[in-house]
Amino acid sequence: MSASSYDARFKVWRGDPGGGGLEDFKVEVNEGEVVLDIVHRLQATQAPDLAVRWNCKAGKCGSCSAEINGRPRLMCMTRMSVFERDEVITVTPLRAFPVVRDLVTDVGFNYTKAREVPAFVPPSGVGPGEYRMQQADVDRSQEFRKCIECFLCQDTCHVVRDHEENKGAFAGPRFLMRVAELDMHPLDAAAESGLDRKRAAQEEHGLGYCNITKCCTEVCPEGIKITDNALIPLKERAVDRKYDPLVWLGNKIRRRGE
Repeated sequence: MSASSYDARFKVWRGDPGGGGLEDFKVEVNEGEVVLDIVHRLQATQAPDLAVRWNCKAGKCGSCSAEINGRPRLMCMTRMSVFERDEVITVTPLRAFPVVRDLVTDVGFNYTKAREVPAFVPPSGVGPGEYRMQQADVDRSQEFRKCIECFLCQDTCHVVRDHEENKGAFAGPRFLMRVAELDMHPLDAAAESGLDRKRAAQEEHGLGYCNITKCCTEVCPEGIKITDNALIPLKERAVDRKYDPLVWLGNKIRRRGE
C-alpha cells in the first residue's frame, strides 16, 4: 500500500428480489479513485459474485447508477476524495426500481414510459436534410439532449420513489422533459396531426403530479435544469392551453357542430 492509500469501510447491499441486507467490507483506496473503482476491487478481491451494472466509466452511459450514502449518484463520477477517510460509505441499489441482484435494478419502467411518448412529427412538405432552425431554438432544446438516461432523476422523484401506485399514471421527470422538448420544437408538427402534447402531458403523462421540488435537477450528472427549463415552462403552457378562454370557446363550438 502506498503512502497515499488507505483502507476505507464500505457497506454494500447484497441480495435479490427475495430480500437482502448490507454487507461490511474493508477495502484499499488509492489516490484519484472513484466509487466504481472500489466496487471493482471488491469484485476482484472479496466478492467475485457482486452484481453491478456499468459500461463506459466516463459518466456518459448512465449505467452505473446507485445510491451512495442515500443520494442517487453515478458510481463512476463519485470521487472517493469527497468522503472523509474514516467515513463509512454505503452503496445501495436505486430504491425506486425492483432489485434484480445486489446493485442491479430493473429499470424497465423507464423504457415503458419512453415508448408512451409520441415521437417527433416531421413537418409536411419538408424532406430530410431540409429542416432549418434558428440557433436560439437549437440552444433551447440542446440542453435536454445531454440526458444520458441514468434515471437518477426518476429514482429521486418522490412521486415515483415513495408511491408505487403512481407509476402507471406518471412518466417521471426524464420523460416529461422529453415531452417539453418536443412541445417547444419549432418544427414539430404534432398539432397538425391532431396530437396535443400539452394536453397529453397533463392527462396521459401525469404532469400535474409534479410539484417542482427540484430534486430531479439536483441529482442530474449533466447539470440539466430539468425543473426550471422543462417542467415549469411545460406546466405553464399546459395551464394556458387548458384555461385559455378562446380555446374553451373553440372547443365549445366544435362540440356543438359534432
